[in-house]
Amino acid sequence: MSEFWDAEAASFDDEPDHGLRDPATREAWRRLLRDHLPEPPARIADLGCGTGTLCVLLADEGYAVDGVDFSPAMVDAARAKAGGRSGITFAVGDAGEPPLDRAAYDVVLCRHVLWALDDPAAALDRWIGLLREDGRLVLVEGAWHTGAGLRASETEALLRAAGREPTTTPLREEAYWGGPTTDERYLVVA
Repeated sequence: MSEFWDAEAASFDDEPDHGLRDPATREAWRRLLRDHLPEPPARIADLGCGTGTLCVLLADEGYAVDGVDFSPAMVDAARAKAGGRSGITFAVGDAGEPPLDRAAYDVVLCRHVLWALDDPAAALDRWIGLLREDGRLVLVEGAWHTGAGLRASETEALLRAAGREPTTTPLREEAYWGGPTTDERYLVVA
Protein backbone atom coordinates (compact mmCIF):
# COMPACT_ATOMS: atom_id res chain seq x y z
CA MET A 1 0.00 0.00 0.00
CA SER A 2 2.84 2.45 0.67
CA GLU A 3 3.86 1.97 -2.98
CA PHE A 4 0.55 3.53 -4.05
CA TRP A 5 1.12 6.59 -1.84
CA ASP A 6 4.78 6.79 -2.85
CA ALA A 7 3.57 7.11 -6.45
CA GLU A 8 1.06 9.80 -5.41
CA ALA A 9 3.60 11.93 -3.53
CA ALA A 10 4.76 14.00 -6.52
CA SER A 11 1.24 15.19 -7.38
CA PHE A 12 -0.40 14.96 -3.94
CA ASP A 13 -0.25 18.71 -3.31
CA ASP A 14 -2.10 19.48 -6.55
CA GLU A 15 -5.42 19.07 -4.71
CA PRO A 16 -6.37 22.43 -3.15
CA ASP A 17 -6.88 20.98 0.34
CA HIS A 18 -3.65 18.96 0.22
CA GLY A 19 -1.09 21.55 -0.83
CA LEU A 20 -2.93 24.63 0.48
CA ARG A 21 -1.23 26.61 -2.27
CA ASP A 22 -4.12 29.05 -2.69
CA PRO A 23 -3.84 31.73 0.01
CA ALA A 24 -7.60 31.67 0.71
CA THR A 25 -7.60 27.89 1.18
CA ARG A 26 -4.51 28.03 3.38
CA GLU A 27 -6.05 30.77 5.52
CA ALA A 28 -9.32 28.85 5.86
CA TRP A 29 -7.46 25.80 7.18
CA ARG A 30 -5.28 27.94 9.45
CA ARG A 31 -8.35 29.57 11.02
CA LEU A 32 -10.22 26.27 11.30
CA LEU A 33 -7.38 24.51 13.06
CA ARG A 34 -6.54 27.43 15.34
CA ASP A 35 -10.20 27.51 16.42
CA HIS A 36 -9.97 23.87 17.55
CA LEU A 37 -6.42 23.61 18.89
CA PRO A 38 -4.97 24.74 22.20
CA GLU A 39 -2.66 27.73 22.11
CA PRO A 40 0.93 27.27 20.88
CA PRO A 41 3.39 25.86 21.76
CA ALA A 42 1.21 22.76 22.23
CA ARG A 43 2.64 19.49 20.91
CA ILE A 44 0.76 17.91 18.01
CA ALA A 45 1.01 14.48 16.39
CA ASP A 46 -0.13 14.70 12.74
CA LEU A 47 -0.86 11.11 11.77
CA GLY A 48 -0.99 10.31 8.07
CA CYS A 49 0.68 13.68 7.47
CA GLY A 50 1.23 13.13 3.75
CA THR A 51 3.52 15.82 2.35
CA GLY A 52 3.51 17.71 5.66
CA THR A 53 1.36 20.65 4.64
CA LEU A 54 -0.50 20.86 7.95
CA CYS A 55 2.72 20.23 9.88
CA VAL A 56 4.31 23.26 8.25
CA LEU A 57 1.18 25.37 8.67
CA LEU A 58 1.05 24.56 12.39
CA ALA A 59 4.79 24.94 12.98
CA ASP A 60 4.53 28.40 11.43
CA GLU A 61 1.87 29.12 14.07
CA GLY A 62 4.27 28.14 16.87
CA TYR A 63 3.27 24.51 17.49
CA ALA A 64 5.67 21.59 17.94
CA VAL A 65 4.60 18.99 15.37
CA ASP A 66 5.57 15.37 14.82
CA GLY A 67 4.33 14.04 11.48
CA VAL A 68 3.96 10.33 10.68
CA ASP A 69 3.20 8.77 7.31
CA PHE A 70 3.79 5.24 6.05
CA SER A 71 4.92 6.44 2.62
CA PRO A 72 8.66 7.17 2.52
CA ALA A 73 8.13 9.41 -0.54
CA MET A 74 5.49 11.45 1.32
CA VAL A 75 7.84 11.84 4.29
CA ASP A 76 10.67 12.91 1.97
CA ALA A 77 8.36 15.53 0.44
CA ALA A 78 7.31 16.66 3.93
CA ARG A 79 10.92 17.07 5.04
CA ALA A 80 11.70 19.09 1.91
CA LYS A 81 8.62 21.28 2.45
CA ALA A 82 9.57 21.89 6.08
CA GLY A 83 13.01 23.07 5.03
CA GLY A 84 15.00 24.17 8.05
CA ARG A 85 12.00 24.94 10.26
CA SER A 86 12.44 24.09 13.89
CA GLY A 87 9.70 22.34 15.80
CA ILE A 88 8.89 19.71 13.17
CA THR A 89 9.94 16.08 12.98
CA PHE A 90 8.83 13.39 10.55
CA ALA A 91 8.86 9.61 10.80
CA VAL A 92 7.92 6.82 8.44
CA GLY A 93 5.33 4.71 10.21
CA ASP A 94 1.77 3.44 10.24
CA ALA A 95 -0.73 6.11 11.31
CA GLY A 96 -2.82 3.36 12.91
CA GLU A 97 0.13 2.35 15.09
CA PRO A 98 2.29 5.46 15.23
CA PRO A 99 5.88 5.16 16.46
CA LEU A 100 5.44 7.98 18.98
CA ASP A 101 5.72 8.38 22.74
CA ARG A 102 2.64 7.67 24.82
CA ALA A 103 1.03 10.45 26.85
CA ALA A 104 3.25 13.04 25.14
CA TYR A 105 0.82 15.05 22.98
CA ASP A 106 -1.70 17.81 23.52
CA VAL A 107 -3.37 16.98 20.19
CA VAL A 108 -3.57 14.04 17.83
CA LEU A 109 -4.52 15.45 14.44
CA CYS A 110 -5.60 13.17 11.63
CA ARG A 111 -7.05 14.23 8.30
CA HIS A 112 -8.77 11.74 5.98
CA VAL A 113 -7.12 8.67 7.51
CA LEU A 114 -9.46 7.06 10.06
CA TRP A 115 -11.87 5.86 7.38
CA ALA A 116 -9.08 3.99 5.55
CA LEU A 117 -7.80 1.97 8.52
CA ASP A 118 -8.62 -1.72 8.88
CA ASP A 119 -9.57 -1.29 12.55
CA PRO A 120 -10.54 2.33 13.29
CA ALA A 121 -11.58 1.52 16.88
CA ALA A 122 -8.16 0.05 17.71
CA ALA A 123 -6.44 3.02 16.08
CA LEU A 124 -8.50 5.46 18.15
CA ASP A 125 -7.50 3.61 21.33
CA ARG A 126 -3.83 3.92 20.35
CA TRP A 127 -4.24 7.60 19.45
CA ILE A 128 -5.92 8.33 22.78
CA GLY A 129 -2.92 6.68 24.44
CA LEU A 130 -0.65 9.29 22.82
CA LEU A 131 -2.53 12.12 24.52
CA ARG A 132 -1.68 13.85 27.74
CA GLU A 133 -4.41 13.81 30.37
CA ASP A 134 -6.17 16.89 28.96
CA GLY A 135 -5.33 16.18 25.31
CA ARG A 136 -7.75 16.10 22.41
CA LEU A 137 -8.30 14.33 19.14
CA VAL A 138 -8.90 16.56 16.11
CA LEU A 139 -10.13 14.50 13.17
CA VAL A 140 -11.08 15.67 9.70
CA GLU A 141 -13.10 13.02 7.90
CA GLY A 142 -15.84 12.62 5.37
CA ALA A 143 -18.17 10.35 3.45
CA TRP A 144 -17.32 10.87 -0.21
CA HIS A 145 -19.40 10.58 -3.35
CA THR A 146 -17.37 7.47 -4.21
CA GLY A 147 -18.91 5.61 -1.27
CA ALA A 148 -15.67 5.65 0.70
CA GLY A 149 -15.26 7.33 4.05
CA LEU A 150 -17.13 7.58 7.33
CA ARG A 151 -20.30 9.51 7.99
CA ALA A 152 -20.08 11.90 10.94
CA SER A 153 -22.46 9.67 12.91
CA GLU A 154 -20.11 6.70 12.42
CA THR A 155 -17.07 8.65 13.60
CA GLU A 156 -19.01 9.98 16.58
CA ALA A 157 -20.08 6.44 17.53
CA LEU A 158 -16.47 5.22 17.34
CA LEU A 159 -15.34 8.07 19.57
CA ARG A 160 -18.09 7.48 22.12
CA ALA A 161 -17.18 3.79 22.23
CA ALA A 162 -13.60 4.89 22.96
CA GLY A 163 -14.82 6.98 25.90
CA ARG A 164 -14.59 10.41 24.20
CA GLU A 165 -17.42 12.88 23.69
CA PRO A 166 -17.28 14.31 20.14
CA THR A 167 -18.13 17.79 18.95
CA THR A 168 -18.66 17.91 15.18
CA THR A 169 -18.28 20.87 12.84
CA PRO A 170 -19.53 20.44 9.24
CA LEU A 171 -17.00 21.66 6.65
CA ARG A 172 -19.22 22.90 3.84
CA GLU A 173 -17.31 26.08 2.96
CA GLU A 174 -15.79 26.01 -0.52
CA ALA A 175 -12.64 27.69 0.78
CA TYR A 176 -11.53 24.44 2.47
CA TRP A 177 -11.73 22.41 -0.72
CA GLY A 178 -11.01 24.85 -3.51
CA GLY A 179 -14.58 24.69 -4.77
CA PRO A 180 -18.03 23.25 -4.10
CA THR A 181 -18.49 19.70 -2.84
CA THR A 182 -21.47 17.42 -2.42
CA ASP A 183 -19.77 15.11 0.07
CA GLU A 184 -20.26 15.05 3.82
CA ARG A 185 -17.06 16.58 5.21
CA TYR A 186 -16.51 17.47 8.84
CA LEU A 187 -14.12 18.05 11.72
CA VAL A 188 -14.58 16.27 15.04
CA VAL A 189 -12.93 17.24 18.32
CA ALA A 190 -13.00 14.73 21.15
